[in-house]
Amino acid sequence: MSKKPFVIQTILAVASCKLTRAALRVSGRGGGTALPGKVAMRFERNILAVTSKGMDIIIVTGTNGKTTTSNMLEHALTARGDDVLANKSGANLLSGVTAEITCSADWLGRPKKHTAVIECDEGALKQVVPLTHPKVIVVTNLFRDQLDRYGEVMHTLEEIRKGVRKVPGSVLCLNADCSLTSSLALDAPNKVVYYGLEVPYGDQSGAGVSDAMHCIRCGAKYDYEYRTYAHLGSFRCPKCGYRRTDPDVSVTSIDSMTAQGSEVHMEVAGRPLKEPVHIGLPAIYNIYNACAAIAAYRAFGGDAEEVAASLADVNSCFGRMETFMPGSQPVQMILVKNPAGCSQSIGYLTGLDEDFVLVVCLNDRTADGHDVSWIWDAEYEKLAEDGHVRRIYVSGDRAGDMMVRLKYAGIPEEKISAGCTDKDILKMSAESELPVFVLPNYTAMLSLRSVFSEATGKKDFWEKQA
Repeated sequence: MSKKPFVIQTILAVASCKLTRAALRVSGRGGGTALPGKVAMRFERNILAVTSKGMDIIIVTGTNGKTTTSNMLEHALTARGDDVLANKSGANLLSGVTAEITCSADWLGRPKKHTAVIECDEGALKQVVPLTHPKVIVVTNLFRDQLDRYGEVMHTLEEIRKGVRKVPGSVLCLNADCSLTSSLALDAPNKVVYYGLEVPYGDQSGAGVSDAMHCIRCGAKYDYEYRTYAHLGSFRCPKCGYRRTDPDVSVTSIDSMTAQGSEVHMEVAGRPLKEPVHIGLPAIYNIYNACAAIAAYRAFGGDAEEVAASLADVNSCFGRMETFMPGSQPVQMILVKNPAGCSQSIGYLTGLDEDFVLVVCLNDRTADGHDVSWIWDAEYEKLAEDGHVRRIYVSGDRAGDMMVRLKYAGIPEEKISAGCTDKDILKMSAESELPVFVLPNYTAMLSLRSVFSEATGKKDFWEKQA
């Protein structure tokens, strides 16, 4: 870390950050999520250490669920009366985190808000945590993601481990059901809180996406008492004994799961919560996200019953189960970016007992990862087996690749419309007599979300904070 900056450096860094963001927003060139941070760091490389000093911070990282878990935590902390800072846009590299926290500081770099929930990229964790010294770090899960950027999943795990080693005083909240995530505790001096599901879910055969079939310690194939999805579940190595740790926060039963959300029973520190937990977002992965939020909130010094109650009215956020109404039928946008997440989203859709229209959008830009070969590992075959899928529209830079994938999945060509633009999708959705679900990857989501937000009058994330 550099020496403590002179006051003039701090003032220049903060001023440049605020002015750059203001200029970008006034000119309509975006929300000013990353560039202001880059500009600020030109004046003082570690300005984030100054502007976050004294703040109580939760950092959320991992492959899937970062944004939603962060949103759940921000919602709970706000409900109890905290004035919470959050990087709602998902700009989660060092520059984005620096921009969000520095723009919130006063002109001398002193934080105006003292509580923050920060989503952080797995690769950027080692840069962000030594500057922010979070009280709690949540690691949601680890899956194969953006192979051209991260490499294989073991590389991503090592990047997170490097970050954790730099802040031994932070409490780790780890997914007990993910053999990769929970392995961070094997050599970390940090206090660890585990969360997970004590009940099976879905296919127990072991078929489908799995990014961790073999023991991280000795290489033997895991045995499972039960599974939830992908490689998550109650794992055990028959050779060296590495196994799932009993979680401190656990789901003991899944009582219902609909398109509106889920109801579960939970235990915290071995004691059942007084009431069933209503989660206002659907799908199994949001049950995991809720578990992570409760574990982190408790590690942050909050009451488990308090955060559990807040989950009933938590809202979808920024392309993650976000709903628009351009016509008479809802359009739900579900971000997908890797095989495990995509397969779970498809599983959610094919579990709905209603006809619907599907839109699949695939880009290969830098923020997405240029390698789109992951689509061959996602379970699109389930769509071919589901009679409720009435039509599929395909768009994006790699629409041709997606068309080929859907063809090999067994979906008839006459059921698919290709070459659609964002405006075509908006027009179709406005005229649709059936619910519409959109599965875009990241840059496709940003583009399409902008079109739908403008058409439906929905404010952007930064306008909500104004």
